[in-house]
Amino acid sequence: MIAARILIVEDDRIVARDIQHQLSRMGHVVVGMSASGEEAVRLACSQQPDLVLMDIRLEGEMDGIEAARRIRDAHRIPIVFLTAYANDEIVHRASLTEPFGYLLKPFEEPQMRTVIQMALYKHASDTRLRISERRYAATLASIRDGVILCNRDGRVDFMNKAAETMTGWTAAEAAGLPLSSVFVAVDEETHEPLEDFSALVLRSGDFAPPERQSRLLPRGGDASPGLSAGIVVEERCSAIIDDRGEPVGSILVFRDLTQRRQIAEALRTAQADLAHIGRLTMMGELAAAVAHEVNQPLMAIVTNAGTCLQHLSQPQPDLDKSRMMVRRIVRDAQRAGDVVRSIRALARRTPVDPGWVDMSALIADTLELVRAELRRARVTVETDLQAGPPWVHGDRVQLQQLVLNLVINAIEAMASTPATANPAERRLRIATGSENGWFSVRVEDSGPGIAEADVDAIFRALYTTKPDGLGMGLSISRSIVELHGGRLTATPGMPGGSVFEFVLPVSPGGQ
Repeated sequence: MIAARILIVEDDRIVARDIQHQLSRMGHVVVGMSASGEEAVRLACSQQPDLVLMDIRLEGEMDGIEAARRIRDAHRIPIVFLTAYANDEIVHRASLTEPFGYLLKPFEEPQMRTVIQMALYKHASDTRLRISERRYAATLASIRDGVILCNRDGRVDFMNKAAETMTGWTAAEAAGLPLSSVFVAVDEETHEPLEDFSALVLRSGDFAPPERQSRLLPRGGDASPGLSAGIVVEERCSAIIDDRGEPVGSILVFRDLTQRRQIAEALRTAQADLAHIGRLTMMGELAAAVAHEVNQPLMAIVTNAGTCLQHLSQPQPDLDKSRMMVRRIVRDAQRAGDVVRSIRALARRTPVDPGWVDMSALIADTLELVRAELRRARVTVETDLQAGPPWVHGDRVQLQQLVLNLVINAIEAMASTPATANPAERRLRIATGSENGWFSVRVEDSGPGIAEADVDAIFRALYTTKPDGLGMGLSISRSIVELHGGRLTATPGMPGGSVFEFVLPVSPGGQ
């Protein structure tokens, strides 16, 4: 049994005392007794009882029905009416106050016990239901999507704030109106009127589309083709099913797609701009790479051409030496063309002419190409090159570019340090080796070294620490290594200088 705090409103003192005794025997607590409607309202406000037993006929200007109405409106306290007789008019007036029960005088204690328990139980259920409805209403009011609830006849029962904003109707204005009058949807392109989605769902059941896009016209808007009034929305509608599996209404949820489409369009524009910038950047990097890589053979061509002219301008031209210079010019010109083709292939991420390459022999050939630069910079070269297989499968021109870039980078780094009488102060050491299916090449120099903060940055395109550098040599070198399935790293040397090392996958047995 539910024990409760009860207020008794009864103008017959003997009956009131008898009710009090019965309630005490049931385990309830009587918080007050009143003989008038006015006093009952005051006691209900001050005591906040769980239940009021209210006699319909009371002395004074306020009868029990009016007192019950005021108590219900102000405090939502459940009322059980006590009456000895009632005509149709009294019953109708009493019903408007939504009482939780009636007790006809005279009544027995078991009858009163049952009515009180049922009233308390019903009030507790109603309280839980009201809390649930408030949570439900607060949830619907807080979401950004528009929500409209309709009854089985397709008329509006509820609208949240978002729905009011998008349709231009308030919930009070729309209540009871057909959904088609409040939510006027047309085809986005043709502006042809669309069937009420709620009616479509209730009629088609599982065969109805789960969602659709449409243009929601503003209140009083025109659906004429060519007009862009209204907003594009995405609609989703579901039927509300009762315990017997019958549809009793529907819920329409719709979302304004304007902002989403604006964001999508902005994203597409940004992506197009980034792609354009990327293409321009790639073109710039490619141009810088060509300038960087072709510069060395072009300088060799200029040098050899100048030497050839000197031999030819002598009184007795040295034709043999001139022929040798011309052959060098042809060789360097071909090498410049090979470099350009190699860079184009590198941009496409493909080797030009893959084959088996003896890396130790390639390094020796590359050092021969830069012999003059090494001599001018007074750099001493030490090599520890592994002879014979294993060999590397790749593009010979690109791999020679890789080695040449690392050697030139080392020469330029050491050239930035003051020259001394001891050539050992400028030392370049290149060593090769193989282990566990990888071929390694290690290039060490005695230059100023690499700062820890620059270890990764030096491989970025256009990044350089040299006043006249392009910042492409190391970037191209790493691209070549990665294209051949290897990796290139840089570390500060010990006790000084820099160490660049790359490894490439090998194939034992050579060709």
